[in-house]
Amino acid sequence: MALMYNQALRITVPNPMEACYAERISLTSFFGVLRTWFLSMVRDDFKYGKITLEKTLKLLEKLDIRCNTIHVKYIFKDNDRLKQGRITIEEFRTIYRIIAHREEIIEIFNTYSENRKFLFEKNLAQFLTQEQYTLDINKSIASEIIQKYEPIEEVKQAHQMSFEGFTRYMDSSECLLFNNKYESVYQDMTHPLSDYFISSSHNTYLISDQLVGPSDLWGYVSALVKGCRCLEIDCWDGSQNEPVVYHGYTFTSKLLFKTVIRAIHKYAFITSDYPVVLSLENHCSPSQQEVMADNLQSTFGDALLSDTLDDFPDKLPSPEALKFKILVRNKKIGTLRETRERRGSDKHGQVEECEEEEEAEQEEEENEAKGPEPSDAFQDDLEKEAESKGAVGIPLFKKKLKIATALSDLVIYTKIEKFRSFHHSRLYQQFNESNSIGESQARKLSKLRANEFILHTTKFITRIYPKATRADSSNFNPQEFWNVGCQMVALNFQTPGLPMDLQNGKFLDNGGSGYILKPHFLRDSKTKFNPNKALMDSNPVILMIRLISGIQLPPSYHSSSNKADTLVIIEILGVPNDQMKQQSRVIKKNAFSPRWNETFTFIIQVPELALIRFVVENQGLIAGNEFLGQYTLPVLCMNKGYRRVPLFSKTGESLEPASLFIYVWYVR
Repeated sequence: MALMYNQALRITVPNPMEACYAERISLTSFFGVLRTWFLSMVRDDFKYGKITLEKTLKLLEKLDIRCNTIHVKYIFKDNDRLKQGRITIEEFRTIYRIIAHREEIIEIFNTYSENRKFLFEKNLAQFLTQEQYTLDINKSIASEIIQKYEPIEEVKQAHQMSFEGFTRYMDSSECLLFNNKYESVYQDMTHPLSDYFISSSHNTYLISDQLVGPSDLWGYVSALVKGCRCLEIDCWDGSQNEPVVYHGYTFTSKLLFKTVIRAIHKYAFITSDYPVVLSLENHCSPSQQEVMADNLQSTFGDALLSDTLDDFPDKLPSPEALKFKILVRNKKIGTLRETRERRGSDKHGQVEECEEEEEAEQEEEENEAKGPEPSDAFQDDLEKEAESKGAVGIPLFKKKLKIATALSDLVIYTKIEKFRSFHHSRLYQQFNESNSIGESQARKLSKLRANEFILHTTKFITRIYPKATRADSSNFNPQEFWNVGCQMVALNFQTPGLPMDLQNGKFLDNGGSGYILKPHFLRDSKTKFNPNKALMDSNPVILMIRLISGIQLPPSYHSSSNKADTLVIIEILGVPNDQMKQQSRVIKKNAFSPRWNETFTFIIQVPELALIRFVVENQGLIAGNEFLGQYTLPVLCMNKGYRRVPLFSKTGESLEPASLFIYVWYVR
């Protein structure tokens, strides 16, 4: 934070080589070099006289200046002195400076420039070390940056950087808030599957609500492109012995099962090499289950996992071992050994029958989970008693299921097993059995038995899904279930809002692979961690964020110009004690370049689980604030120093070049 809190170091004696270059530049005149470069870039566009708004936008693009069309339109209008819809070269130069020469960047440049005209390599290296916390900086790295971003050839050849180069560097991807070292897979991918958070979707085929909306292949394609690794497929008997995919007992449209898995096959490994889990909600008759099995085998071929990787497995394999594999998650009859013994045999017409305990449908309100926590001994007695009633005391009904052996034998490491209680799972659940728990039940367990929930998820993959009353495809907050180690927190990907912002932000980590290694305290089979209790031996992060300015923010939808009354909310989401929200003051009628210069401090006890979310809003006095953009990422994936925060729309689309300019510092 040298620039912000200390007087910047001024170096007044350049080495002889730099002095030679500086003399060379000064002989041709700094302003002459700059003007010559600028004219060389724009002269041809003005050879027939003035230019229009459309040509202005193209010329700014030619100069590598990213622009929001709405802002340029109003800046163009303000500088078109004759109001003819056409501007002169000097008027364009003024527009260029308004957009490209931001005052806050000029201030930083002038602090490290010895003459306020150029940066020598050592000046740039000093900036990178003192402000950007870049380690092992040397002149060769500074030289590479100059060669990449300096647009003026004479300055580049002199191994110097003008403000034109510096502003392009500061606007580049190298100065984004998200640390680019996390843009590739960097975590150990050889742990068992249960040690990872896995990007998961709910009713993936739906692109609208749960009752009458359309089913569409785009649901699967878009989820896979976003790095989703667990897709849900609701399967029902269709006509002509062709299974269909739709939300049963509703008016949602239907897709052929074979069409769905062909789309999955095409896009499964576009974004990530790691395994895709197909979670089947299977309502088909045995004959159509056999069709499903045939479709899966013929479509995926060797990519479909149909046998164990080891002869006598006793733990789940790793994502690394399962690269480019498709796993089927479904009910299964018999053991893995029996499945292996049947390998290669004719399974046509073979049907197994099993009994399943099914809960009477009962939606619980969230406030039912509140109340005093029972003692451990009393709760253990309750759990044992609950095994005959269901995990939360809901009456159980026996239901007979018929499962085609051909489909059952395709389920290897992801067998669906009904969750009864933690006590039952400790005694009977096998390593390859996973549970699906509704959000209401999971919320109650996460509040009353958080540590036991975590111990459960250290061993078994647990999937959390939205309650049935979310007919509008709304989502719950996934953070509370990540806090207890649930691997598959399934969301409705088609519904924008805070939950999907958290989902997208969390899974930026580890190269967007859809697999994130859980913190050690959520993998340790003897862990004492409880997200609901204060930690005695925590190693907190002290985070300071200086909100400096906004860059071409989206104007208010209600504005007739490019204005907005802008404010920024910075929010930490993690364990309950880390939840915190702070807000900036409002900058009136300025969406183009608001300046805040406000500092916010956060103390984060469990940074391994924490996300930080930046939200830009337009102040609304009557109807409430208007959302303009947001960005979410893991706290530990942030770069330090001067950084740009790219903004995204409510639906997750990039709003570039709209961004926030901030300074980040943290210590642990």
